[in-house]
Amino acid sequence: MSIQEIHDAIPHRPPFLLVDEIVERSDDRIVCRKTFREDEWFFAGHYPTFPIAPGVLLCEAAMQAGAILLARNEGPIEGGIPVAAGMNNVRFRRMIKPGDTIEMEVKLTNRIAKAWFLSARVTCDGQCAVRLEFICAVAPTDAA
Repeated sequence: MSIQEIHDAIPHRPPFLLVDEIVERSDDRIVCRKTFREDEWFFAGHYPTFPIAPGVLLCEAAMQAGAILLARNEGPIEGGIPVAAGMNNVRFRRMIKPGDTIEMEVKLTNRIAKAWFLSARVTCDGQCAVRLEFICAVAPTDAA
């Protein structure tokens, strides 16, 4: 699916857009991909002699995929924007290096009012790189 669909779904833009493509999508599940180029901004300083993607950015990639899933299900939220409200049970299993392509599978597990509970599995070459659970909630966008 096109990059335009990603841009239409979430406000993130390069260099902080961490989703290149949507592979599959249903009402409660999405699969997205991201290829980490050698010139990504963070590789220059994150272990310069042995560059690896920061784990927090792998979590962010999964949360961006989750936001795309929610955007399809929920549509625009008046007066608010979905933001990360928490992460639980984060487990890092594999390093991601320049040139690697990750696949983020995110599932919606529950919804309570304007809070969504999701689980994610980030893989590379069929191996688990990160597992996490996270919560998205609505933050007001008015200048209060």
